[in-house]
Amino acid sequence: MSSPLLSVQNLSVDFTQGDRVTHAVRNASLDLNRGETLALVGESGSGKSVTAHSILRLLPSSASHPEGNIEFEGQNLLKLSEAKIRGIRGNRIGMIFQEPMASFAPAISIGDQMVEQLLIHTNMNKKAARELSIEMLDRVGISDPSTRFKQYAFELSGGMRQRAMIAMALSTKPKLLIADEPTTALDVTIQAQVIDLMKDLVTEFGMGIIFITHDLGVIAQTADNMAVMYLGRIVEIADAADLYRNPQHPYTRALLSAVPRMDPDVRGNEERIVLQGDVPSPMHPPAGCAFHTRCPHLDKDESCVRSQPSLETKGIRHFAGCPKV
Repeated sequence: MSSPLLSVQNLSVDFTQGDRVTHAVRNASLDLNRGETLALVGESGSGKSVTAHSILRLLPSSASHPEGNIEFEGQNLLKLSEAKIRGIRGNRIGMIFQEPMASFAPAISIGDQMVEQLLIHTNMNKKAARELSIEMLDRVGISDPSTRFKQYAFELSGGMRQRAMIAMALSTKPKLLIADEPTTALDVTIQAQVIDLMKDLVTEFGMGIIFITHDLGVIAQTADNMAVMYLGRIVEIADAADLYRNPQHPYTRALLSAVPRMDPDVRGNEERIVLQGDVPSPMHPPAGCAFHTRCPHLDKDESCVRSQPSLETKGIRHFAGCPKV
């Protein structure tokens, strides 16, 4: 069996400010194969974006990795020099950020930025780079792409900027695409168009995609596998269809209960699970399972209050960090 395109092994990320340490990610492990889409899901503050930014080494200087490896095509990204990682960013690994204005220089046209990226990362000449850029703008649903190519980011609507950013990330045909909430600013019609485009590119180029989202409904028909994060830890990872049918962690069940369902036969008409309390602070995480402070099934005498449960096998390629379910 061929090795994974990406393998994250026991990754931990800390942020240090003075004498304060924030434990943003703890012992996260996941694999992504070529031609697969992995959804990384969880509410805000669960560590999804920090995990993604670690892959591209985009974290600030206050961040450190006390343990873990990130293997991409046989290279440990955490060990590469800054010069070598710059050659991978935007080329072999592309990223779609949550905020498109952070990705575009305000004084340079959208098209010039797309062309510059292609000239840096490919062997294209300027004419071919321009043609491909306009084609990609058209493929993500931007009307009159030749005109938009000449415009600046501030001249486009929020949704159009998001689509232009997606076009730029896809234009180099990266081996791995990290999409951090890529459809948040888009209406449902364009959301579907963008997700369909990503699925087509997975098939066309054998690309692997990490799709970060807090909305399990958006990713339901797209992901091959799903990893659920809570307070910096992966609490469940499984084949997407199996996870939707048979969630094995109480946090996953709560997330899924919030997804509107048009088909009453899918997992029945389960009641909405409302979690009590707030997500604990990553600076002072609770002992044991981080979810135990909100778990609706908790018995206060259980071991998960005192020690962190390990991921247990719940089925074929299905693992969850809860001994109760």
